[in-house]
Amino acid sequence: MKKVLFVAPVVVFFAIKAQAQDIKTKDVPEIVKQALAKKYPKTSKVTWEKEKGNYEANWGGKSGEETSVQFTPAGAFVEEVNAINVSQLPANVAPYVKSHYNGARIKEAGKVTDAAGKHFFEAEIKGEDLIFDQSGNFVKVD
Repeated sequence: MKKVLFVAPVVVFFAIKAQAQDIKTKDVPEIVKQALAKKYPKTSKVTWEKEKGNYEANWGGKSGEETSVQFTPAGAFVEEVNAINVSQLPANVAPYVKSHYNGARIKEAGKVTDAAGKHFFEAEIKGEDLIFDQSGNFVKVD
């Protein structure tokens, strides 16, 4: 039993770390860096993460993550997320979070544009991103 209790926190830690992992620019495929440069030619001070098999570039703002974009390993654009104030989320997002997540606090918020040009909102709580449509209706956990 002691082994199970010891192993479980280690497994949880690595599962969390596997979701988003900081990587060095030299470890990003050239095709992904070229796709970023073509779509966002004025970016600077970019940091990289690998998330769910994709490459995420972050830049701007005090935290260096005002804008985040994801590309597949083949360089295809997935989505762009621009940080916004939590107060800029649609009005029904906070009540949804309160009622469905036991009053959890929204830590970060963003406006998402996917590859098809559709717009969504993202609210981060407890390490999860909740996705809402333009009207603030819940869509999914990402």
